[in-house]
Amino acid sequence: MTTTTQVKTYLNYINGEWVASTANDAEASINPANRNEVVGYIQRSTKEDVDKAVAAARQAQKAWRKLSGAARGEYLYKIANILESRLEDIAATMTKEMGKTLPEAKGETMRGVAILRYYAGEGMRKIGDVIPSTDNEALMFTTRVPLGVVGVISPWNFPVAIPIWKMAPALIYGNTVVIKPAQETAVTAAKVIECMDEAGLPAGVVNMVTGRGSVVGEAIVNHPDVNGITFTGSNATGKRIGQAALARGAKYQLEMGGKNPVIIASDADLDLAVEGTISGGLRSTGQKCTATSRVFVQADVYDVFKEKLLAKVQEITIGNGLEDGIWMGPCASESQLNTVLSYIEKGKSEGATLLYGGERYTENGGEDGFYVQPTVFENVTNDMVIAREEIFGPVLALIKVDTVEEALEQANDAEFGLSASIYTKDIGNMLSFINEMDAGLVRINAETAGVELQAPFGGMKQSSSHSREQGQAAIEFFTAIKTVFVKA
Repeated sequence: MTTTTQVKTYLNYINGEWVASTANDAEASINPANRNEVVGYIQRSTKEDVDKAVAAARQAQKAWRKLSGAARGEYLYKIANILESRLEDIAATMTKEMGKTLPEAKGETMRGVAILRYYAGEGMRKIGDVIPSTDNEALMFTTRVPLGVVGVISPWNFPVAIPIWKMAPALIYGNTVVIKPAQETAVTAAKVIECMDEAGLPAGVVNMVTGRGSVVGEAIVNHPDVNGITFTGSNATGKRIGQAALARGAKYQLEMGGKNPVIIASDADLDLAVEGTISGGLRSTGQKCTATSRVFVQADVYDVFKEKLLAKVQEITIGNGLEDGIWMGPCASESQLNTVLSYIEKGKSEGATLLYGGERYTENGGEDGFYVQPTVFENVTNDMVIAREEIFGPVLALIKVDTVEEALEQANDAEFGLSASIYTKDIGNMLSFINEMDAGLVRINAETAGVELQAPFGGMKQSSSHSREQGQAAIEFFTAIKTVFVKA
């Protein structure tokens, strides 16, 4: 006798209740490691669903903002504890739905727990300053007030950490939330929202509406009662969001693309540099906005570095992230796989030399998944498409340079400025890199992909709207300063 497990349908979460979309329509979330497996069904929602969620958030915000920061923090502590207790299930769901390996998914989920606990503590920190008045009989000070309703539009590559690092500060500073998670990872998002529901968060404080960006995202961005929008995703979408928010006077925060360089100086610890380049560029299948993409290597160590790099890349194990011993999982979707493969073909056609990979991976059952081989090009010039556009896949472009100065000049020759790193032992190289690299995050003797939750995060140039997320910097976006003058 065989038994079948029924695949669950996940609903929207509006005003403290799980409800179907007004369209009564759902779509499948597919496992990228096996296109034949449905992880769950998620709602395909409408503008009417967004209207309901925003109305609930607006109503709930009146009472939520009146709670003390400490009281709001207690809710975040409860959510963190519940999330931690569900670590195994949520991490496994993330791996099934997005493709990253289970150890990475567990690490990301625990990072979500840490973010919640960090911002729970923010409820007890200062929110203003006393300022001397020219009137000696007056008291003047600043305080901070919430924006109101915040729309959160989050991507599929970090389906736990990014929604939480947006929602947690929004909540602790007195805002309420309407979140549209990426449709590719909406099941994982629903499980995070389940933790909030179990924690007893008041109805309407957090609302989730799933669906297409062109419908649900547009409705959130253009809704007159959404006071702020925080977005992580593509540059094209981010610019449209910024323009729409600006047109109606809403506050917006955009974290977008990267084309992140690493510089390997001639005095670098090459083994450490190889490890950081591979981890930064290929872990999570290269699907990080901070992933290493361009590798500038000084000529006198280029050949040795290349040899060491290729030896390590060839050791990478590819497969289902739930299996032991797998280092790299699939691309998150078929469309993302096709995008990566198209960029690889562009690299070949532009004259770059393919050193390794470059093909779809179909071994060991991989034909049913969206796998691509880790790929390394050399003889890449900085004007090639693969050196200028964000690929969001496991593709490294090696670029030979004579000096660190040349590397810095070429590294800065990009429209993005999110993260960058250098491997060197020379203090002069370090200082030049710190002072001259146009990136919001610079790291020395460490990979480009590494963001600590207590530190500000954001990019320069086309990588962001020049605001910063995470750490105490988050208060700058999620609140407005109010200056108070008191005279008896």
